[in-house]
Parts: sequence; C-alpha cells; structure tokens
Amino acid sequence: MKIDWPNINTVLLDMDGTLLDLHFDNYFWKTHVPQIYARNNNISQEQAFEQLLPHFQRHMGKLEWYCVDFWSDLLNIDIMLHKAEVADKISYRPQAQVFLEKCRNEVDDLRLITNGHRKVLNLKIKYTEIDQYFDSMHCSHELGYPKEQEPYWEKLQSISAFDPETTLFLDDSESVLESAHKYGIKHIYSIAKPDSKNQRDAPSKFTMIENFTI
Repeated sequence: MKIDWPNINTVLLDMDGTLLDLHFDNYFWKTHVPQIYARNNNISQEQAFEQLLPHFQRHMGKLEWYCVDFWSDLLNIDIMLHKAEVADKISYRPQAQVFLEKCRNEVDDLRLITNGHRKVLNLKIKYTEIDQYFDSMHCSHELGYPKEQEPYWEKLQSISAFDPETTLFLDDSESVLESAHKYGIKHIYSIAKPDSKNQRDAPSKFTMIENFTI
C-alpha cells in the first residue's frame, strides 16, 4: 500500500471483508443459516438454500439485507443466537491490526463505517476489541441508508464533516466503492481477498490490496 499520508485527514474503514475476514459472514449465510432453515422446515440443506436464495437476491444491497431483526422475523430464526454459535470464526484479516495502529498514528479522524447491524458490531467487538482503534463507529441502520446509496454519505457528513479530497476509504464491496467514488472520495482501495477461504467473484476496478503490509 502506497498511501499519501500527508494529504490524508480522515480514514473511513469498512469492517467485514476489509478489517475482518468475510469468511465468518459467508459461512453463516451460505452454510449455517441453510442448515438451520433445513432442520426447522424438515427439508434438505440444498432445498433450504434454493428457498432462501430469492430472499437474499431480493434484498441484497438494501438496508434490510443488513438487518438481523428483519431476517429473524422473515425466516423465523434467531439470527443473533445462531451467529453466536459460530462466533469463533470471527477474526482479523492479515496485518489489519498493524494497519489500524498506523492509521491511529497518522490521522485524528479514524472511523469505522459498516453496513452491519449494531448487534452484529457488538458481537464482533466482543471477539476482536476492534472498537479500541476508532474515534467513532457508524452503523448504516442508524443513518437510515446503506453505504451503496448516495444519501448515506450526506448523513455521515452531517454527523462530523470530512473533506472527500483528503479522505481515505477502504471497502471490499464494489457497489459501495462506486458510491464513495461518485460522492468524491479521492483515496479509494479495494480488497483482493475479503474471504480467506474463497476468491473474489470478480476483480475490482479500484486498486486492490492483498494485505495491510506497510
């Protein structure tokens, strides 16, 4: 990573797939939830995934997609209870903590911005203590929009102003990065391998980083 630190005043960092290994989230939604849904409905895991997939596709990228209460009600599954069952899979990506320390030393405005629900954030704080690094932590539900949508950035700006020209942003989602780019954020990086166990579906048009070696 070649970051122009003298011209960076604000650092905005995604959590899942950027600082933390996306394997936990992918495993939960693609394997653990279908197993539970299959058991609850007396069907096979393959049938369960086939039934769940249209729901996933319909809500992906929307605020509902990131809402554990929405999925608990829709699927009649206690999402947070079952996330806790596999919480041992929550982990940092390689060198993420070293990078966070570097950010702490370089800027006075370091923010975690996640589409994840506050309940999920609290679970991940319990296992990683990731909150110790940040000046502030923002969940999209509390801003009313996911990062994919333009009004999100205005809401974030209204909480505490930042200059897009001197802002560094890292995320693993292409649609989120596109949204940030349209808003005018200048220093943007993508993640080459958000899930340690799987490859990306497609390369990013933004500069991709393999790890946080500085």
